[in-house]
Amino acid sequence: MDRLLLLVIVAAAASVVAALVQRRGPDAPVRTGWTVPDQLDRADFARPEVPWLVAVFTSATCQSCAAVLERARPLESSEVAVVEVEVGTDAVVHERYQIDAVPLVVIADAAGVTRAHHLGPVSATHLWGSLAEVREPGSTPEGCGNH
Repeated sequence: MDRLLLLVIVAAAASVVAALVQRRGPDAPVRTGWTVPDQLDRADFARPEVPWLVAVFTSATCQSCAAVLERARPLESSEVAVVEVEVGTDAVVHERYQIDAVPLVVIADAAGVTRAHHLGPVSATHLWGSLAEVREPGSTPEGCGNH
């Protein structure tokens, strides 16, 4: 009789554990990409009155960020603001736009709409081509927009 009672208790305990395991929610989704903002508030950046913004999100500890910023700087003009947004200096801006990977270059229009972006190291040619294409669609030779 004692064995039967022990068997019933073990079976009940196993049933409770099985029910708890089944009720557990699904696993968290696997991350498949990085956050790129769809829209920027131009007031968060220098020279909000110019038609185009090239925001370069960086980190002082990022080895490729300095090179990307140097490639972006020559894009500066009377119609294009190039702004570095370094996480140590501008952490609030990084948090606001949920920037979770650098270097990130965002090209935004006068309304702050992201028109192009580059995540990771990027060549000067690709930066110039992206800016040219958003400013004047069709200006980039066919096939260049796929890189």
